[in-house]
Amino acid sequence: MAERELIFEDHFDGPTLDPAVWSPYYLPQWSSRAAAGAQYEVEDSCLRLFVPPDQGIWCEGDHLPPTRVSGIQSGNFSGPVGSTIGQQPYRDGLRVREEQPPFWGWTPTGGYLELRARADLSPRSMAALWLVGLEDTPERCAEICVTEMFGKSVVAGESVEVGMGLHTFRDPSVPEDFQAPRLALDPTDFHLYAVDWSPTRADFYVDNLLVRSCQSPPKYPMQLMLATFDFPSEEGPADHVPSFTIDYIRGYR
Repeated sequence: MAERELIFEDHFDGPTLDPAVWSPYYLPQWSSRAAAGAQYEVEDSCLRLFVPPDQGIWCEGDHLPPTRVSGIQSGNFSGPVGSTIGQQPYRDGLRVREEQPPFWGWTPTGGYLELRARADLSPRSMAALWLVGLEDTPERCAEICVTEMFGKSVVAGESVEVGMGLHTFRDPSVPEDFQAPRLALDPTDFHLYAVDWSPTRADFYVDNLLVRSCQSPPKYPMQLMLATFDFPSEEGPADHVPSFTIDYIRGYR
């Protein structure tokens, strides 16, 4: 990476998450803050998101497949209860169950974003960092996925498929361009996952090596989404606790 100006950094050195940057709820407008709260701990200068076996199902009875999730995000927004205005709806016609006031923590519009993290996954779990449009207007909804790792793709100690790229959703200006190349890395070790995001392209890096590039990424502000998931309907040990441990996040321009 060429010399750049550091504009954001979180080493998770405090006793808890910084409330000026992070909301510890995963898309709570579609359920509630009480039902969407993340399970996490901040210690040893790391954030650890995890899903214990007794955590409830997110949007139970409506979202498929059944999903348990611990996620945080650097922004939040919805319309009033009963409206369809909200970030990342998972089906057409989804309606807000709990209104969320606008909250904008860190919402970059470009630059170089880097995550140092490791993941402990079973075949029925995953971990991810992605950026999504704020959806304060409906068309600002596309996604930049920096890393997405499913436990079922892990070859222990050898390799994992690392998803990265763009998702269009309802923004026709952003092309659908997503792949999950298999990389020779052990996700249980710390690795660097990054995107260099400009108005014309998004370059994706793992451990400072360019893996792939995408043209025409979003040009509007986006919020960070960090989460680990468990899918109880899939095969895998029910007592495993998936986790996503983040050493730091940095943003440059």
